[in-house]
Amino acid sequence: QVQLAESGGGLVQAGGSLRLSCVASGNIFSISAMGWYRQAPGKQRELVANIFGDGTNYGDSVKGRFTISRGNAKNTVYLQMNSLKPEDTAVYYCNAVVGVIGYNYWGQGTQVTVSS
Repeated sequence: QVQLAESGGGLVQAGGSLRLSCVASGNIFSISAMGWYRQAPGKQRELVANIFGDGTNYGDSVKGRFTISRGNAKNTVYLQMNSLKPEDTAVYYCNAVVGVIGYNYWGQGTQVTVSS
């Protein structure tokens, strides 16, 4: 079992920045990848960014604006969001992929609202 705790969401004006944090606890040694997804009202959940080994992957809509990184303890992942746009408004979920079969764990989500 892996538990994920997110923090850092909030309300920001367009062009502003926010930093999200996610801390994993439990069976963290079985985690193979961590990342962030988001879901806006009426839309499907989509990949924002993930990090695995030494690699990263970003959704097309956030490339060049968002940066994912891992803390020194490896059980923490950050998402630095710059040049935010109103269309970035969504609930952001931390994700961890665990084990050989790639089971997904999810955090409870943190709201990010970007005003125009």
